Amino acid sequence: MKKKTCIVITGPTAVGKTSLAIQLAQKYNTSIISADSRQCYKEMNIGVAKPTEEQLQKVQHYFINSHSITDEVNAGGFEQFALMAAATIFEKNEVAVVVGGTGLYIKAFCEGLDSIPNVHSNIREELVKNYELKGLNWLQQQIEENDPQFFTEGEMKNPQRMMRALEVKLSTGISIREYQQGKKIARHFNCIMIGLELPKELLHQQINQRVEDMIQHGLLEEVKNLYPQRSFNALQTVGYSELFRYLDGEVSLAEAVQLIKKNTRQYAKRQITWFKKAGIEQFFDPRFPQKIFSFVEEKLHGNLI
Repeated sequence: MKKKTCIVITGPTAVGKTSLAIQLAQKYNTSIISADSRQCYKEMNIGVAKPTEEQLQKVQHYFINSHSITDEVNAGGFEQFALMAAATIFEKNEVAVVVGGTGLYIKAFCEGLDSIPNVHSNIREELVKNYELKGLNWLQQQIEENDPQFFTEGEMKNPQRMMRALEVKLSTGISIREYQQGKKIARHFNCIMIGLELPKELLHQQINQRVEDMIQHGLLEEVKNLYPQRSFNALQTVGYSELFRYLDGEVSLAEAVQLIKKNTRQYAKRQITWFKKAGIEQFFDPRFPQKIFSFVEEKLHGNLI
């Protein structure tokens, strides 16, 4: 008996994942599971490039507007949420679509997560407090001193990942990178992995245009409304951090916008590196969706995944 199948679409921010996911979901009359670590927050809309209301009405989405910024959301929680969503979809459909650019979430869903020991809650609380007081440079310095392996290999501009690495090292004495070498968990469904990529210059153009569009559609107002809650981890992210700096008088609005563009381009570069290392064999140009549809059809027809 053939297994059910998840069509997994991933790639850097602004590459065109959402549009393709909706086309595929409509083609196979199924639903979408978002694998984006920010679009799950109902308070964050413009700055996280959520699907539009029209798109959400066309196709049912899971893990969109499902949480509050006051909730603690991580890859482990996403794994359980997404597996339950997939089980629900598979009750009526042979196929589900998973889409997102958060590499760890994709890995958690398709392969499972590495087992990392519990950390001491007082260490986490102290790290969060110090980060809020002293900022990213302090956090980077602490990583360099305490976990040189993560400093070399990890995401050194992602405060959530950095605090996670630091709390693991301080609690266990072992780098989180040592724990992140586990075996894959066999799932009861197949995954067709589709990576999207564009020429660098075109991707950068699309990123820059998206940022301009976000500003035009009211991102600054969204950030102003969230300013009283700026200490939450969910808001320590590109598109929000830079405008908080503007509201604090540290940079001009024009400088903040340029920083968002620059930091988003750098984030896209890290995403590309992650997915290349993750071993995704098939990368497609989203400007030619028919090639993707043919690839998916071939895989589904033979279930040769």
